[in-house]
Amino acid sequence: MAANNSVVGVESPTYKINYRLVVVQVLVSVFLFINFLLIRTFFVRDFYTVMRYILFATTLLSDSLFLIITDILLIFSYIKITMQMWLCVIIFIVSSLYTFVTPVTLTAMTLERYVAICKPLRHGELCSTRRALHCVLIIHSISAIPSFVLLSTFFASASHSFYSQVRECAVEMFIFHKWQGHLRSAMSQFYFFIMFIAIVFCYIKIMKVAKAASGEDKKSTGKGLKTVILHAFQLSLCLFQLWCPFIETAVLQINFILYINVRYFDYIAFILAPRCISPLVYGLRDEMFFQALKYYALCGLYNKQSTNVP
Repeated sequence: MAANNSVVGVESPTYKINYRLVVVQVLVSVFLFINFLLIRTFFVRDFYTVMRYILFATTLLSDSLFLIITDILLIFSYIKITMQMWLCVIIFIVSSLYTFVTPVTLTAMTLERYVAICKPLRHGELCSTRRALHCVLIIHSISAIPSFVLLSTFFASASHSFYSQVRECAVEMFIFHKWQGHLRSAMSQFYFFIMFIAIVFCYIKIMKVAKAASGEDKKSTGKGLKTVILHAFQLSLCLFQLWCPFIETAVLQINFILYINVRYFDYIAFILAPRCISPLVYGLRDEMFFQALKYYALCGLYNKQSTNVP
């Protein structure tokens, strides 16, 4: 049993190795390694002067931090590690923020593609490096609103003794009333509804330009259209992630083993999977970034002429 005067304690020192936990650790490790290579490539080249790459790097950093936090909480939950609630509050603030940073950034990336394809003459003005940095600040500000509202209701409901309690850290710890859960769900659905509408709007506009384009313009526009489709698919997976707690709560009332299986599936499908799509969209599909990535991943052994890396 954890001592009350400790920040983190272990309830049970004995547990069996679970293959599911091992699989998750392998997947997370691979994901973080790929992200490290992508982030390194971003900083060692001049990609940080282009808005779409700045937003791409934002998603990489956001996804990496979010995965590290959720993976640590998963391990803590499996081996029954508890912590004082004030520490859990801090973890909740960070994880709640970065739950929204990725989908909001995806929407911004889609809007950037819309401007590049549908309003190319204004792209240099609207998507400059300075505006990109402002955009990153706006993204984090918008993403912080849901967690700020939820924490306000939590602080109004929690007693002073709650913060010194030692429990397993979970989102459910911050919901004292049903209306808080409904508020959380309503805000999430509203955010993703607005973002999905924005992506659909950009898709329709880009598709119109694609039909009218020809030659190289048609090829470039078609690639932008596929990028928007991938963003929409990734955003849909992020949306399903917010429904998972409600589905899991309902399943828990039916069967505990089924609840464990559903929770594991949700983590793989709606937390890991959408965060593996970002490297695919810009890390592998973007020719210039992919060539630079291949050069640095192979420590310069790749042909310099083919990579155009000085």
